[in-house]
Amino acid sequence: MDTIKQFYSSGPDSPDKKSGAIIHVAPSPHIVDKGAGTQKMMIDVMIALLPILLLSVYLFRLYAVKQLFICVITCMVSEFLFVRIRGKSLTLKDFSAVVTGIILALSLPGSAPWFVGVLASVVAMGIGKIIFGGLGMNIFNPAMVGRAFVMIAFAQLMGAGSYENMTGLVDAVSGATPLSALKFNGLTSDISHLFWGNTNGSIGETSTAACLLGGLYLVFRKTASWQIPLGIILTVLVIAGITDISGSHSGLFLAQHLFGGALMFGAFFIATDPVTSPLTSRGKWIFGIGTGVLIMIIRLFSGYPEGVMFAVLMMNAVTPLINRWTNPQPMGEA
Repeated sequence: MDTIKQFYSSGPDSPDKKSGAIIHVAPSPHIVDKGAGTQKMMIDVMIALLPILLLSVYLFRLYAVKQLFICVITCMVSEFLFVRIRGKSLTLKDFSAVVTGIILALSLPGSAPWFVGVLASVVAMGIGKIIFGGLGMNIFNPAMVGRAFVMIAFAQLMGAGSYENMTGLVDAVSGATPLSALKFNGLTSDISHLFWGNTNGSIGETSTAACLLGGLYLVFRKTASWQIPLGIILTVLVIAGITDISGSHSGLFLAQHLFGGALMFGAFFIATDPVTSPLTSRGKWIFGIGTGVLIMIIRLFSGYPEGVMFAVLMMNAVTPLINRWTNPQPMGEA
């Protein structure tokens, strides 16, 4: 039978504060792995993010370094202050604040002003995490809560204009992002540039190759569930493929949506957050497919060229219902 419960438990309000072990509630037999824990999972995520980090610094140079420094430091300071205000024990040693800061920074434009990263980080840690009780208690992905706040509050700074002033090794930095160019101007980007990352965009979302490399590492280490990213990618492939065929785009429309934007980064590093995604295997498929459908609805019919952030947050909101719907019936229960 599938595992029916999985959550982080290293926070001060968690059942097992000392070990920080990941608790699985499932039919017996039960084996305790004392080597597993939040810190170990966060280290795995940081290792998986290394290809994206290195490439973002190579392509966007000081823009990437600036955003990473601002978001990581602010997330750590915010967690320290908010936890102290609540009178709880410090949780910085589990590295979850560092991971949130890195993911948040990688989802921002490199040229966004410093206060955008600071405010996004404070909101991510305060409203996205600590207000719910800390790690393991939050409903929404903290990094996406922070990014959504600044996206709405500073629409102009986070929009197309934020990509126009960057200089680096990316040839297209002075133009729109690939999905913006496709949606508003009908222009397509070179597929090889989309795959390797030599395009404009948020500093960690341009390279499909780097995201796949890191994402597959997470799946191999079983830190991320494979059903969610596969569900997202297959759903986008089907919907974009149908749109491509009906519009006679000769495969270009499908390739742009599959390799462009934040799809791969979101599928492997955002949607797979075990705290805010479903617990059962069937629930993970529902979550992945639902996220993929919402991504394409937003990309095709809204004023936004991208849809990963809002799609994940909306599916986070229905995750408790998905868990209830897909919870296996205990043996012997009528």
